[in-house]
Amino acid sequence: MDAPQKKINIILKTTIDDDGQLESNEQSYHGVLFQKNNMDVLIFEETLEDGFTIKNLLTIYPHKVSINRSGAVKMNQKFQADQITENIYHHPHGKIHMETYTETIEYKKASNGTEGTLAIHYTVKLNGQDKRKHTLKLAYQEEEKQ
Repeated sequence: MDAPQKKINIILKTTIDDDGQLESNEQSYHGVLFQKNNMDVLIFEETLEDGFTIKNLLTIYPHKVSINRSGAVKMNQKFQADQITENIYHHPHGKIHMETYTETIEYKKASNGTEGTLAIHYTVKLNGQDKRKHTLKLAYQEEEKQ
């Protein structure tokens, strides 16, 4: 039996610290949340400036997070505290090898499952270059029922 889904509003903030040069981005999305056993799954789509769509699927477990992106960009990135993971980021202009070291994952959610926050602090090396510090902060809240 499928877990019931909830329509949610998502705010996603990312920050990249490249040796003191900060690059920040904040986006809002509408998506859905499934909660099953010890995992939560968030699904949402983003539309790029050129009109291409990327489907995002975040699977959140107590001590690890997986982000699967498909469409114009393809990526399956895993985060596990104190672990190095690798993946290939596929985009229209080529492929990039990513080596990710996850420092911390912090996930908090309301007991009724209507809202939550996720924070991941990690470093990334792209194609073997110098690592850059990244912060991903995601907050979701169930949409008001009409």
